[in-house]
Amino acid sequence: MSSHPANKSGSKPPIDWRSKTLGRDMIARYMPSRDQMARNKYLRPIAHRFLSPELWRFTRRSVPRGIALGLFSAFIIPIGQIFLAAFLALPARANVPLAALVTFVTNPFTVAFWAVVANRLGNFMLQIDAATTGVANEQIKSDYWQVLTDWFQVAGVTVFGFFVLAVVSAAVGYLVATPIWRYRVARKRAKRLKSMEARLDQRLETN
Repeated sequence: MSSHPANKSGSKPPIDWRSKTLGRDMIARYMPSRDQMARNKYLRPIAHRFLSPELWRFTRRSVPRGIALGLFSAFIIPIGQIFLAAFLALPARANVPLAALVTFVTNPFTVAFWAVVANRLGNFMLQIDAATTGVANEQIKSDYWQVLTDWFQVAGVTVFGFFVLAVVSAAVGYLVATPIWRYRVARKRAKRLKSMEARLDQRLETN
């Protein structure tokens, strides 16, 4: 989904990778619009709630919350995460389109990579390899349930790893986004004031 305007042929205009506003262009291209989310059949039952204008404003509170919820939803449910992000944004008063956009950190092209990361992280956190060596492995070595047991172990560790990724990435995303957004707002205000001062000086010189 994207809120970027399409050209007459219906296709999206290409991104200029040399542009100084590349990040902003990519966000504009891939961020879902209100109309697109409202037409989604899964979100339609609660569309009247998450389409509230206050949930689509970019403020110093809604932006970090949107990023945090987007990252949490992306890792806690690697499939269908955009719906969870939109739902969680309601009580948190987070920015809905940004939360939906951030969930694309996990997608069909990256989910395999993140699954490996989650599994290794889960192993590290739970120390599964160390806990299952020795006598325990010898007892189930010839058991026909070993394959099933190993599968459940890998699945459980991976799920736990995704949970850790969800919590940690959400916290880091919030802590990083807050000062960056405040700096961006302060810089924008400074430019605006400088522009106003320049126009005022120009008028005074003219008079």
